[in-house]
Amino acid sequence: MEHLPVMFAEVLQQLAIKEDGVYLDCTFGRGGHSQGILNLLGPAGRLLAFDRDLDAIDSDYAQAMLEDKRFDLKHTPFSELENIVTNAGLVGKVDGILMDLGVSSPQLDNPERGFSFLRDGPLDMRMDGNAGITAEQWLASVDEKELVEVLFEYGEERFARRIAHAVIERRVDAPVRTTRELAKLIEDVVPVKEKHKHPATRSFQAIRIKINSELDELKTVLQQSAKILKPSGRLVVISFHSLEDRIVKRFIRAESGAKYNPGKLPIKEVDIAKGILKKVGKALRAEQQEINLNPRARSAIMRVAEKV
Repeated sequence: MEHLPVMFAEVLQQLAIKEDGVYLDCTFGRGGHSQGILNLLGPAGRLLAFDRDLDAIDSDYAQAMLEDKRFDLKHTPFSELENIVTNAGLVGKVDGILMDLGVSSPQLDNPERGFSFLRDGPLDMRMDGNAGITAEQWLASVDEKELVEVLFEYGEERFARRIAHAVIERRVDAPVRTTRELAKLIEDVVPVKEKHKHPATRSFQAIRIKINSELDELKTVLQQSAKILKPSGRLVVISFHSLEDRIVKRFIRAESGAKYNPGKLPIKEVDIAKGILKKVGKALRAEQQEINLNPRARSAIMRVAEKV
């Protein structure tokens, strides 16, 4: 089956590609969006892509794309964006930045990565398989209070206490080692089942976010992106759950317009600190036609900002 990058046409439209522009794809994945950007660039254009997943970097499609002299690909997390762009001498010269957040299809489809409760495999969940601790290791040592907080805050899981208690209790005899073991444990203790949603969905999301520091990485890269864009440069972010989208929405709002309201104090307009971005249009969602072809697009929400 052909890979369908989420909101492909909308990404290219909102990035407003210039033939000689400089663009960053912060989440290379299977390279669908990157290839679309490259197709619209002229000989003087440039695309720099990133991914913290070595499988994406080493893939056949990535290696084929690297034959294009206008393209470069780095194995790095979000938080290194500013350093890499600085070393490339591109700060203030970037015309567009794309972030397609969440887990990619290859990560979900590979049982060995441990992202999906639909396939049995080791409880890994690391975006970068060479760095950090696995979900299994974390679950084997985390205390109950922290586990409750992670499940509740990152997964918005209302049965966080029940699930956390069950994990800790199970750990006394044998730690949870596989995705199926964890999914089954959650299924057994959750008293109310949501229609069309597996009981483990929220917990798997929460643990993945924690293991990969996803929300902290997102906050860091958003701040960096505002600095490295050139005036009129575009920031395009696609989120797949409310926690990510809330961070993106608040960031764009905080960087749009006046940085604070002086109230009734006598202060000149020129002395009020201004943000460096402006919101572009309303949040966009995938068309029904795309959702029919690619169900993952159902939860996608795109927000766009422009540097002033």
